[in-house]
Amino acid sequence: MRRLALSMIGAALSASAFAADIKTRQVSFENEGTTLAGTLYLPADFQPAEKRPGVLVTGAWTSIKEQMSGLYAREMAERGFVALAFDFRGWGQSGGDIRFKEDPAAKTEDISAAAGYLASLPEIDASRIAGLGICASAGYMVAAATGNAHFRSVSLIAPWLHNGEIVEQVYGGKEGVERLIARSRRAEEAERNGAPQVITAASMTDETALMYQIPYYTETGRGLIREYDNRFNLASWEPWLTYDSVVLGSRLDKPLLIVHSEAAAVPQGAHAFFSALTGDATELWLDNVSQFDFYDNPEDVSRAADAAAQHFRRINKP
Repeated sequence: MRRLALSMIGAALSASAFAADIKTRQVSFENEGTTLAGTLYLPADFQPAEKRPGVLVTGAWTSIKEQMSGLYAREMAERGFVALAFDFRGWGQSGGDIRFKEDPAAKTEDISAAAGYLASLPEIDASRIAGLGICASAGYMVAAATGNAHFRSVSLIAPWLHNGEIVEQVYGGKEGVERLIARSRRAEEAERNGAPQVITAASMTDETALMYQIPYYTETGRGLIREYDNRFNLASWEPWLTYDSVVLGSRLDKPLLIVHSEAAAVPQGAHAFFSALTGDATELWLDNVSQFDFYDNPEDVSRAADAAAQHFRRINKP
């Protein structure tokens, strides 16, 4: 069944009146011998021995659990779910010898490991776990959820979904992409020789930064927080640019919600992805919401979180 919503979902779900009393717990789990760090968010009215539906939340590229993934995990806890945000291998407080590399395959594996960990927790109803992927991790979340019995449904918020055509549109055409891939291969070789090539991820003054004068990441009180690594491994370019997340739509076997805006990043990728879906699929397009407003603007985050919670609750019904 395909479900389609092109305007704002009318009846907003009520967030918990006890939002300020959301409970958090620092947790850790293993993947391929590496320890990953996470934060578990529990509703304020959670009772011992209770089992609640779970939501696994992942964020944008270069991000850590204290940024948008943690915010949305808290939003999910306010709406009655037990939610987990975590740092991928090589990022934030998680271990990993290779640092700050945007590796879709590795991050997908980490999401699968996180889902297995979440399902093992006594607070979780393991039959009702959802994935919520934001921006770049949308594709990783879809890949991890496909064919994975731990997931019951998926929601993508402001998803960055690209294929070869979109990559060339964004990164300077075929020649621009080839230059970045060549740079990535040089960085891979340097890393093998013990000299990783790492640059600043976001800066208002450094023109060589990955994200030069980009909002959110360069703003204190938003993405530029003390915990943010603010680093980018140049060996990331090849795995990122050759990753086709649009094609994943044709493979997904879980009910899906997309929340996006034409004013946000690469909406054409979300449209192409959605058109490839064959199962239960819903999309909500909000007017004039930027990519970065989806990360932390209270009104837009609330609308997106309400839609995700409504989707998860619908799928979780017996």
